[in-house]
Amino acid sequence: MLQTLATIAAIRLVRLTKYNSIWILLIIGMAAMSVTRYGQYVQTFVDDSTAKAPNELYIWLDAVASLCIAVGVLYAHKLFTYIGHLDHQRKLTNKRILTAVLRTEEKFRSRYSRELHDGMGPLLSSAKMSMSVLAKRAEDEENRELIASTSAVIDEAIRSLREISNNLSPQVLNDFGLVRGITNFINKNPQLRTIEMRFDTNLRKERFGHDIEVILYRVICELINNSLKHSGCTKIELDLQLVYDRIYLTYSDNGRGFNTQAVADYGMGMSNLTSRIHSLGGTIEITSQPNKGMAASIVVSTIGENIVNDEDDENE
Repeated sequence: MLQTLATIAAIRLVRLTKYNSIWILLIIGMAAMSVTRYGQYVQTFVDDSTAKAPNELYIWLDAVASLCIAVGVLYAHKLFTYIGHLDHQRKLTNKRILTAVLRTEEKFRSRYSRELHDGMGPLLSSAKMSMSVLAKRAEDEENRELIASTSAVIDEAIRSLREISNNLSPQVLNDFGLVRGITNFINKNPQLRTIEMRFDTNLRKERFGHDIEVILYRVICELINNSLKHSGCTKIELDLQLVYDRIYLTYSDNGRGFNTQAVADYGMGMSNLTSRIHSLGGTIEITSQPNKGMAASIVVSTIGENIVNDEDDENE
């Protein structure tokens, strides 16, 4: 009865296995074994000789069951290969989706940056020129002070606009590469002037793929911003090394730290950082303990299929 129930359950799973031949062979073997066990039961407990089949039938059924199960097991690697292929395709699809999302995000950042710079920038500059003209024509001190105050507000708006535009799409990164982009971010961040910031690298003017430079730049900026906002650290160390065809990035701070298992959203989110690095085919490891700071170790290859191939670029 147990073998019969198992055979029926296996038959109901045939459709889920896409009528795989290995599964069908195993079902045939299980069915033959069920019939054999039923025949043995009849021979043992039923006295009516007419209900008994010859022993040769059960021998053949055993042989069929053994053959089907043996062949099914021998060819089971095909099933595992098929499952592995499906898993590889799933991971590749997820990587391409993530890549498309990241590239679309960067395109919109670049577009908004240009619109702010080319649209709002000239308008604010024109307003500043108009205020300068009014300042020359102002006759009383009260109007001159008001115009000076308004001009200062416009100057601050222009500076803020440049910072926002640069954060959306850093021109230094696009023109001069990863090291200059990171250095520019560090030098222009006023919060980093109050803490000890150490940046070591063996990179000079090396350029990498656009995806590598942009993603590593975003990850580094987010790590620094997280430390400044949440850790209360007094020291940050950043080490960026190129060894053969791999980029090794090591980051640490001496802040209050956190529980990596309990923290679900740390700034941009550790899962987001991980997804960005994985989209490059790289690895990332973040370690931290309360009151012991945090450290991040990242490795990214500069060659191979970092994100997508040429066909993916054309399809995009």
